[in-house]
Amino acid sequence: MTGHRIDTEVSLADEANYTPPADPGEAERQRLREHYARRVADPAELERFQKRHRYYYASLARLLQFHIPPGARVLEVGCGTGDLLAALKPARGVGIDASADVVAHATEKHPDLTFIAAYPEEFELDETFDYVVLCNTIGDYADVQRVLERVARVSTTDTRICIAYYNALWEPALRLASAMHFRRRVAEQNWLSFWDLENLLALEGFEVIRKSTELMCPINVPLVAGLCNRFLVRLGLINHLGLVTFLVAKPAGPPAGAESFTCSVIIPARNEEGNIAAAVARTPTMGRHTEIIFVEGNSNDGTAGEIERVITTNPDKDLALIRQGTGRGKGDAVRKGFAAAKGDVLMILDADLTVPPEDLPKFFDALVAGRGEFINGTRLVYPLEEQAMRFLNKLGNRFFSLAFTWLLEQRFRDTLCGTKVLRRRDYDRIAANRHYFGEFDPFGDFDLIFGAAKADMKIIEVPVRYRARTYGETNISRFRHGWLLLKMTWFAARKLKWR
Repeated sequence: MTGHRIDTEVSLADEANYTPPADPGEAERQRLREHYARRVADPAELERFQKRHRYYYASLARLLQFHIPPGARVLEVGCGTGDLLAALKPARGVGIDASADVVAHATEKHPDLTFIAAYPEEFELDETFDYVVLCNTIGDYADVQRVLERVARVSTTDTRICIAYYNALWEPALRLASAMHFRRRVAEQNWLSFWDLENLLALEGFEVIRKSTELMCPINVPLVAGLCNRFLVRLGLINHLGLVTFLVAKPAGPPAGAESFTCSVIIPARNEEGNIAAAVARTPTMGRHTEIIFVEGNSNDGTAGEIERVITTNPDKDLALIRQGTGRGKGDAVRKGFAAAKGDVLMILDADLTVPPEDLPKFFDALVAGRGEFINGTRLVYPLEEQAMRFLNKLGNRFFSLAFTWLLEQRFRDTLCGTKVLRRRDYDRIAANRHYFGEFDPFGDFDLIFGAAKADMKIIEVPVRYRARTYGETNISRFRHGWLLLKMTWFAARKLKWR
């Protein structure tokens, strides 16, 4: 009790002697001025340092170019000389830096971009961006949370925040490099772990989509650098040893206008005559309006005639038939259906109805609530109905689940479930960047999954109860198509992991 009384008396005395500053805002600005005065770099010195370590900076540029397509609206906080921002080839590029001299140098060097001298904690912009980049600078900030609060003001739920910073495990080595003049001397840094960065992002309403470490060898040592940076840093046992900590995050919450979304359900159908009427009768109405588009794939039975009959007998429903024509494969059918769709939300439903149409609202609700941006069905959570999936198919799905979990750096239970849901605008992003992987997927599943991963979309899975067919036979050949899927997985590993 005595101790408590003394503490109270001391605190009361301190409070009595405390005089608040005349202008708290000016006091904070003075604190920021003093903080950044210790960090201001000479533009010529920055140029010399970046040229001396060109391999490291070129590697960072390639990393961000992989995630940020040309022609985007990009903000870089802590832009330095503006070289990284210019390398991203933005349609609208804005750089923020605390040093007026550095901003003047960047403006002269890159006149097509906009550079603003402002403290990262205080910048004000009356616009939003597709991407916000914080590269090698988050350790310098006086108040990281306040910087992220400013970033949130220029973000929408579609904005991606790309953060690259030194791995805290490298702190002793980097301190030694600075002491030996191999590295530019810097003021005391914020050494932030993955957990620290995720926590700070969560405090300002962001959610992390992906994270990795990069650049195990930051110096261009022939053969060694390629081996370390393309392969060894991807291995599970040592993948935390990269020099660069890299995260991609997005603002949490539902997409803009979600309350008025319309929906298009695409049903590829080949030799599925007996399932057409049930598909229409069992597909619920979702959102403000739901249309169903059948893409008929040159069937040998009466599928096309049955679709026309069902359209005629259901005038109250928005139904359409597209002939696949000379195209082949489910992937081609899905792309043609998506091209004709008018809805804000695009869905794929397999015509065999092994995934119940009654489950589609779960996918729609997950998307409009902002739980994910690419909603994938998984058949491997609940017990399978007898004869729903053959043993070898089940083994193949388990293998591809493990392969994709490693490839996409997140848990992926079922790659081949036909039910997938995404927004039209996100599908357009995937289609615009399809050249990166090429027209390699006749099924369409991998094309969408890899495209969503490349676009840093938030992927989430909805468990479904997988049913046995009641009509027809599968169009999948276990061995021929299994070998093709294996080749596509290897191809994707080279494009996503070992790029």
